[in-house]
Amino acid sequence: MVETDRSESSIGTPRVLPKSLLYSIFARIGGHGLDTDSFEALRASYRGKFLGKAVAYDNRQKEIPARFIQSLRWHPVRLISFVGRPYYYGAKKKYLDWTASRHLETGRYDFFHSWSGDCLETLRVAKRKNIPSLIEIPTWHRASQATAVTGQRSPVRKNWKSRLLLERERFLEEYDLASLVVVLSEKAAESFRAANFPEEKLFYLPRGVDVERFKPASEPDGRPERPVFRAIFSGALIERKGIHLLLEAWHRLNLPHAELWLLGSVHEEAKPFLKKFWRDNIRVLGFKRDLENYLNQGSVYVFPSRLEGSAKTIYEAAASGLPMITTREAGDVVRNGVEGIIVQPGDVDAIAAAIEHLYRHPEIVTSMGAAARQRVVQNFTWDLYRTRLLGAYERAIQLCSGGLPVAP
Repeated sequence: MVETDRSESSIGTPRVLPKSLLYSIFARIGGHGLDTDSFEALRASYRGKFLGKAVAYDNRQKEIPARFIQSLRWHPVRLISFVGRPYYYGAKKKYLDWTASRHLETGRYDFFHSWSGDCLETLRVAKRKNIPSLIEIPTWHRASQATAVTGQRSPVRKNWKSRLLLERERFLEEYDLASLVVVLSEKAAESFRAANFPEEKLFYLPRGVDVERFKPASEPDGRPERPVFRAIFSGALIERKGIHLLLEAWHRLNLPHAELWLLGSVHEEAKPFLKKFWRDNIRVLGFKRDLENYLNQGSVYVFPSRLEGSAKTIYEAAASGLPMITTREAGDVVRNGVEGIIVQPGDVDAIAAAIEHLYRHPEIVTSMGAAARQRVVQNFTWDLYRTRLLGAYERAIQLCSGGLPVAP
């Protein structure tokens, strides 16, 4: 079993937490996506009075004082931005890692928290100094991801630029070095088990969502009836997230009084599918910062992704009271037949059938939408996320001390 939250010690003693946490992430503190995750994670340590320092590429929040956050917004790696995106991306991650490792060497911190791919050198320092460490995995085990989705292997080093790339071996060594590996979904945990990763080093930590920001348009009385059935997709319009499958399914159905809203940046790989499967009831709305104002106008949410850790958009759609058509690969929010319909990745027929089923049964849309809202309110708030994160810190400390409870 994946290690789950323990809000209190099993023997009633005060929980063992870090005294000074070092945190690093290849993102900003405060904002969208991982920027939100970083902020909520830091809230746990700041409110617990053990945040030492966070290293990130910008700071866009005001609750946590700036003295706790080192922003790398202006960094020397900009000087080699001409090398091309994959090399520049790798160089920035390695610079973040180098900066964090220098902090950990000082001896001021007794715990390290980061993300897979961001922290190899810092984890080596933590291992050498016997400092407990935790890394979060944004998707699945790297070996599983490379084989099942990208087919990529570590690049052959041919020149100096190749040294900037992030090789698969980097991720695998991080898994071994970390005291605890945090996964966002059961599907992600399965990918680690398939690689014979030690079960005791896995900790299940789903995301959270702001249930005050994302909520049904007319809560608590339920959504008002709408003359238009509106299916919504949000996220980058890329094949990995199944946008081409959704477009094909929508084109097959040709539903009257229905719309498909696409919320997210349009990538080049999606353009041929938009052209091939276009219908006049499709609206390409682009990326929206006020996503909540669009989700609460929907009837259903469709997200047939084939690889996620735990898609934040699923939490947001559920909080907005939308029944969902999605995959197990997108996370654990949806239970088949309760909050939505689970389909297999790549199954256009199943996506089309699920959309048509909900289109023809508004009473199911209403009941599933209410169940989705209830599920996130009871299980996936940011308050619950922070409580579970403290349990992960305690577990990592125990593992680093030999797996036994540590005296406070």
